[in-house]
Amino acid sequence: MSAAELFPVKPVPVPRWQAACIVVLGAGDVGSAVAHVLFRQGYTVLLVETEQPTSPRRGMCWVDAVFDGIAVLDHLSAVRVFHPADAALAFARRIWLPLVVAPDLPLWLRQLGAQVLVDARLRKHAAAQPDLRALCGGAATAVGIGPGYTVGYNADVVIESAWGDELGRVLHVGSARALAGEPRPILGAGRERLVYAPQDGVFETPLRIGQAVEAGEVIGHVNTPEGELLPLPAPLRGVLRGLTRSGVPVRRKTKLVEVDPRGDPALCFGLGERPLRIAQGVLQAVEQVVGAAGAPAAQPHAA
Repeated sequence: MSAAELFPVKPVPVPRWQAACIVVLGAGDVGSAVAHVLFRQGYTVLLVETEQPTSPRRGMCWVDAVFDGIAVLDHLSAVRVFHPADAALAFARRIWLPLVVAPDLPLWLRQLGAQVLVDARLRKHAAAQPDLRALCGGAATAVGIGPGYTVGYNADVVIESAWGDELGRVLHVGSARALAGEPRPILGAGRERLVYAPQDGVFETPLRIGQAVEAGEVIGHVNTPEGELLPLPAPLRGVLRGLTRSGVPVRRKTKLVEVDPRGDPALCFGLGERPLRIAQGVLQAVEQVVGAAGAPAAQPHAA
């Protein structure tokens, strides 16, 4: 089911408070779903990414806009911008969604009058998550998604990201569940459908998202600093649902490839079920925060 079906555009004027500026960290599949849903509900949204994102599900997110300047996801384009004034123009036109790479975040938050900061990076293996409240400087509500976030410690609101009945739940007390267990199986294939970087290096591949592969077929290589080419064979037969961008530097154990054994290329594109459920939780949290403010959003202005 698409975001358009889950969140249809309402044929009524959007209330002024829904013009609130939301900044979303991470343009992977979760961050992109969050931004997509918020945009369709009338919010102004800025996506923030790093210079060399390794997100493998590139058919289900906007990370390619970092490299190509533009990417399309479920009929909505994200366009890379370089100045707060460019983002403000996108907010005014509401035709496409702005994405900025490695910005001076406090400056952008201040210049755009951001009211909510959402961390959708899901850095599950990070030793500790940042204190989002410090990044906001008290001017915006900090929403942390997934493991490592605790209400009142490093976020104002937390969204559960683990599969199960609690997925997408808005937490105003406590912490998100810690990382545990294996990936959700697809036709019985769990972690065995994934390929990780064996060493630090540069990932290189001639293949594309949605392409069919056979078990044992070499998908790409990791070119190590010593010049060694480490081949990466497909773990099973299927289609490439995940494939990190070729030419991107990667660290050891970075997830690079996901083979979907169902073999349907259509399942490699669009918004996924888990990201959409998380996005619904973020939307609920944003409506609670911004709606409770009871005042029009701050107007973005050029730097």
